[in-house]
Amino acid sequence: MKLYDKKQIDWNSLLFDNRALFLLLLPIVVEQLLNSLMGMVDTMMVSTVGSEAISAVSLVDSINNLVIQIFSAMASGAVILCSQYIGGGNVKESNKTARQVVLTVLVISLSIMLFCLLGGERLLRVVFGTVEEPVMENAVRYFVITVSSYPFLALFSAGAAFYRASGNAKFPMKVSVTSNILNIAGNAVFIYVFRWGVAGAALSTLLSRVFCTVVIFYCLRKPKQTIVVNDYLKIRPDMPLIVKIMAIGIPSGIENGMFQFGKLAIQSTVSTMGTVAIAAQAMTNILESVNGVVGMGVGIGLMTVAGQCIGAGRIEETKYYIVKLVKIAWVGILVSCLIVLAITKPVTWLAGMEPEAAGMCFEMVTAITVAKPLFWVGSFVIAYGLRAAGDVKFSMLVSIITMWGCRVALCIFLVRTFHMGPMAVWIGMFADWGVRSVIFAVRFLSGKWIHRRLQEPV
Repeated sequence: MKLYDKKQIDWNSLLFDNRALFLLLLPIVVEQLLNSLMGMVDTMMVSTVGSEAISAVSLVDSINNLVIQIFSAMASGAVILCSQYIGGGNVKESNKTARQVVLTVLVISLSIMLFCLLGGERLLRVVFGTVEEPVMENAVRYFVITVSSYPFLALFSAGAAFYRASGNAKFPMKVSVTSNILNIAGNAVFIYVFRWGVAGAALSTLLSRVFCTVVIFYCLRKPKQTIVVNDYLKIRPDMPLIVKIMAIGIPSGIENGMFQFGKLAIQSTVSTMGTVAIAAQAMTNILESVNGVVGMGVGIGLMTVAGQCIGAGRIEETKYYIVKLVKIAWVGILVSCLIVLAITKPVTWLAGMEPEAAGMCFEMVTAITVAKPLFWVGSFVIAYGLRAAGDVKFSMLVSIITMWGCRVALCIFLVRTFHMGPMAVWIGMFADWGVRSVIFAVRFLSGKWIHRRLQEPV
């Protein structure tokens, strides 16, 4: 079966030539990489405050990450819808959609913020149970301040999505990088100068997110760009359009949320293995997130590319770009995995890890270096292309079933039955990636996702 029909593609008028693809993908990859590295620096700075502080931040961030995934899913919906309208030449409808996205994410983020603020310590105790008082006191401080940043985080995610949907990934990258630098600088001032501990770290996060949102929405008002959002106070709800937005956002949000719950389930299993295994798994998670940056960046860019092609009715061109970007992601994953493997031993040495933990970490990273290039791209990047066509429910169901059936269930089975260490986590992960990559490849080849575009081209 042909991956795409070359005869049906007008090679002289591709929506994205090689230069346009490079200019779209590179900023996204750089942004993902810097966000990952800055997150590591942020964690290291907080760890200098004390064990109670880093424990508190770790607990609260498990909730924050869940909320971030919800906002990320809504931003994905914005990219898909706006990209399809732009590809179809209907810029007016794209702008109208963007305004409704702003209203929707604002209402949802404010509601989540108020719920968390009203819940406060009671909510944390429900989620985490019995926690030592020093840790809980720090957790409450960090929680209340970071929760206040939810609306700004949600609005920035949406605003950045509007720029990416129109093919401009460079500007949100610059804003994000500047924000991360300000966050680190704020940490240095509030933690080391004013000695505000976790409250200082949370305040720095809040201020950096306010900065992002103000800059993005100030610039969205400028008329000489594809998507323009202004007169914010005049935005009124358009329920049919909001339903269309939520039709993409809700399945993606459920999928992302289930991934976070699955991670929590796995983390609870790892926590029973002892401090050496916990340390090895924690470092392996960090290194694995770094070697996946290129693939994630390419996948995010694919939503814009495939979305515009679908909107323009260029089905074979959509297939062509999905295949092309899968190849690019595969090369990126292979190279980044080899680089991370090469630096694993120096990193574990610099981190002062115990020899046993460092050895376990290197063993797991070696296994990841073999398995990830084989399975990861098919399980994630292809799915981004299917989502761009609006095939979000299928992606959601497959991802949830394989995650709980392979990643979580197999991990727990191997640990409890065969008493395996943290390698069981990655065996479950590899099984998840492998099964999903086969299912998504079959879905792509079947063409059933093609008829799921959300609007007809004009």
